[in-house]
Amino acid sequence: MNEQTMRDYYAQRAEKLEQIYTLPERQQDLQEIAARVNALLRNQQVLELACGTGFWTEKYAAQAASVHATDINQNMLDLAQKKPYPPGKVSFSIADIHHLPAAQSGQYSACFAGFLWSHTKREQQTELLQGVSRAAGAGSLLVMIDNNDVEGSSLPVARTDAEGNTYQLRTQEDGSRVEIVKNFPSDSALRKKLGGLVRDIRIFRNQYYWLLSCVLK
Repeated sequence: MNEQTMRDYYAQRAEKLEQIYTLPERQQDLQEIAARVNALLRNQQVLELACGTGFWTEKYAAQAASVHATDINQNMLDLAQKKPYPPGKVSFSIADIHHLPAAQSGQYSACFAGFLWSHTKREQQTELLQGVSRAAGAGSLLVMIDNNDVEGSSLPVARTDAEGNTYQLRTQEDGSRVEIVKNFPSDSALRKKLGGLVRDIRIFRNQYYWLLSCVLK
């Protein structure tokens, strides 16, 4: 599985990506995570990475001071820009998470990444974090949310590679199947990976999701 495969998969699934958020059994957990994201990003100047359809952008934008939301797929941004936001508060641009421009002084105070970490290979995570620190600025708050592996709800892991990355098989719109990296890190794995690059790590989990907040060094 290469990154282009991942991009292509999400590009062709864009119109249906939010269906996962309609599952009745996930509503309470979603509301809890959304409330925590809102509290953390209140009055922050936020850089959002891999914003997708803007589902989470819309959730917290009213609480933030400003939001610059980015994604690598233009069709995702097209969907995200159609959502209602407070006037003049949210902007969008194409951006590759592996080639993020460095922040100008005072440009951002926080970075938000929803469901990005699980799709990042373990051997690329340190480099990603270093890029995020440059893009959001040292001292900025980093907030990440992602999935827990829930038996009977999450797709099964199809295989594990030599680096410890796990993969799922996803069905595309034409019925074909594609392999997508989907990692489910433990709290200790998150703390170990992030520990040298951030401070003040705090992790919350409910049944379906986890949330991590920290300060970028």
